Amino acid sequence: MAFDEGLAQRIRELVQAQRGITERRMFGGLAFMSRGHMFVGVLGNTLMARVGPIEYAGALARRHVREMDFTGEPMKGYVYVDAAGLVEESDLRHWIDACLRNVDTLPPKAPKEASPSARR
Repeated sequence: MAFDEGLAQRIRELVQAQRGITERRMFGGLAFMSRGHMFVGVLGNTLMARVGPIEYAGALARRHVREMDFTGEPMKGYVYVDAAGLVEESDLRHWIDACLRNVDTLPPKAPKEASPSARR
């Protein structure tokens, strides 16, 4: 599935002052990472937001938000935010800030070790 490049660019502009933000294509979309953890992603024109378990219920109570069920089962701590909930810059900023706060509570991910075939 393609991702909305316009939404991805809006995210880039809002996180440009943050250190250590990277991008990775995954889930058929684009993920934005902080310290090795995905905090938001773009799938189609929908935002994948990693709000964490504490903010999960509150996030679901907001308009244009639904459970992230990428695998067919709801993923606790993750929500989808539909395009209608991202119209204003302040809406998108809310999600980015909430998700960065969440991943800032997680330990940094260790670098992945190269697979045996990649070490040859």
